[in-house]
Amino acid sequence: MATRRTARPELVSAHERDRLISDLRVFSAAGVERAAWGWDQHGEGRKDRFHSAERSALHAIEKGDRGEQWDDFRKSIFDMTEGQRALVSWQYEHGPVGHKAERAAFGAALGLFAQELIAHADYVALVAPMAEALPWLLPDTPPRPYGDTAA
Repeated sequence: MATRRTARPELVSAHERDRLISDLRVFSAAGVERAAWGWDQHGEGRKDRFHSAERSALHAIEKGDRGEQWDDFRKSIFDMTEGQRALVSWQYEHGPVGHKAERAAFGAALGLFAQELIAHADYVALVAPMAEALPWLLPDTPPRPYGDTAA
């Protein structure tokens, strides 16, 4: 059976979700590119693992009766990256780079939202792409130098 993370107070998790939103709001085009590169490194080649972690997180969210809150949080990310109020840096990188960065952002959002409900390995799989741009997501795993593609 998968090891669960120790339950944390909701306040801490909410603080981290707020921090993610704040960080994404101030991303430059270079930040979007770095997140897209993180997706290439940790998401693209490991889609099966990423999708498995997504399913686990979504199942845990539904089981915890937090689906409506997740939808609200997910929509706030979408509004910044693709919606009518999309930020300039995300609009500038619209296309393949922007879509990869958006996948990384949604993975990080899902990981943070379900963090206290899922196995740590699932959390890591979800946040690793964005952690290349936002190292606080995985403080024990420093980001690689940009452009380093060694596994």
